[in-house]
Amino acid sequence: MNITTMITGTTARITPHGEIDFDTLPPLHRVLDRLPLQVTELLWDLEHLSFTDVAGLHLIFGPMAHGRLSCRTTVTNLRDQPLQLLLTAADLFPAAYDVSCLIPHTPADLTAPRA
Repeated sequence: MNITTMITGTTARITPHGEIDFDTLPPLHRVLDRLPLQVTELLWDLEHLSFTDVAGLHLIFGPMAHGRLSCRTTVTNLRDQPLQLLLTAADLFPAAYDVSCLIPHTPADLTAPRA
């Protein structure tokens, strides 16, 4: 997996290329672990991510596991499959996967729990 990291001020933009699954997590965790302490915003640019499974959910929603308790996390450039996974997770487990914080400009009808 290729990973591009760009740090601008207090924001880190991480762009994984390929797929995220449990086999590709170690290099992504190393990228997170090596971020400078001044990074307070984490932006996942998923333009080049063709697939993710639950490992991607754990990675995106789990910055606390990497010592980033105060790091604000957002995502951008979601392709169809990762977006559908996020929306399904939010629908099934809204307390655990609040995509309204993760995707700042998400229309409310996409993140509202279904009856």
